[in-house]
Amino acid sequence: MPVRAEPVGLSGDDAHAVDQLRAAAERIGEECGKVIVGQKDVMELLLIAVLAQGHALLVGVPGLAKTLMIRTLADSMNLTFNRVQFTPDLIPTDITGTRMIEEDPETHRPVFKFLPGPLFANVVLADEVNRTPPKTQSSLLEAMQERQVTVAGVRHLLPDPFFVLATQNPIEQEGTYPLPEAQQDRFMFTVNVGYPSEEEEFRILESTTSASRERPQHVVNGPQLLEMQKLVRRVPAAGFVIRYAMRIARLTRPGTQDGEAPDPNVPDFVKKYVTWGAGPRAGQNLILAAKARALLHGRTYVATEDVKAVARPVMRHRIVTNYNADADRVTPDEIVNKLLALVPARSAE
Repeated sequence: MPVRAEPVGLSGDDAHAVDQLRAAAERIGEECGKVIVGQKDVMELLLIAVLAQGHALLVGVPGLAKTLMIRTLADSMNLTFNRVQFTPDLIPTDITGTRMIEEDPETHRPVFKFLPGPLFANVVLADEVNRTPPKTQSSLLEAMQERQVTVAGVRHLLPDPFFVLATQNPIEQEGTYPLPEAQQDRFMFTVNVGYPSEEEEFRILESTTSASRERPQHVVNGPQLLEMQKLVRRVPAAGFVIRYAMRIARLTRPGTQDGEAPDPNVPDFVKKYVTWGAGPRAGQNLILAAKARALLHGRTYVATEDVKAVARPVMRHRIVTNYNADADRVTPDEIVNKLLALVPARSAE
């Protein structure tokens, strides 16, 4: 039998790097807090996604500062930022880039030159991504997964680090194009952005209608962020934590397609309400996000509580519910909550 390699944990030399990461994360939160009132949970999820090299989809009604949150986070990390407003007339080359004919200054002959599109930035905001047709939406797939774009048969690498942070409006669905499941699966998180509290809304109105406007200071830069991402990957995850995350993902699969036999432990409510469950990428994202969260909370190992904390944003867009769920008003979040209550969080249970 092949010998399975044990995960390599953080070394003593990494202790200082862990402290630096946590201190930097706290400073980023403080700098973003100068501009963004409230929404601390949303900002933490965005920071986790960035540290875990994931993409995030923010869902909320207009006016909740989704765009401002993304821009402020990019500014605090001194990353290049581009915003693309997705509209029905947008075509793929509008965001990936295109080839232009120019005259060579030496030979005076026409040559093709690649003109990069707005995807060539560290942080790309795809604003109202569901308002553009699937043909243009799909142009994001290669960028999100491979960190490159292919134009006229030539591959062009995107900057590193690279993140797509998209926004989506949950209301006014007329004239929109729902994201295909394959593209939704590329997002590490779907983050629901809610209304502010009464006190937070007062502070928003007070700060945004005054003459002075705060600007975030740069806390880290691109190379430092890349080192933080490498550190996240080195955080050890015990076998029972990995099995816990895997169990949550596997129990969302009713196994009714193409004669596939379901897991005998799949609960009845999943069989009743779910058409398609989460794939292996859900488990990968659960572990990576949990590693980043563990470091942000001052731990050098992953606990099941970290997996629990990121389960809803990781899983909610990967569970496809059926008509029974619509009739009973059962949401993917409720299904995930039931699974978290059902699956033992400790290896001894």
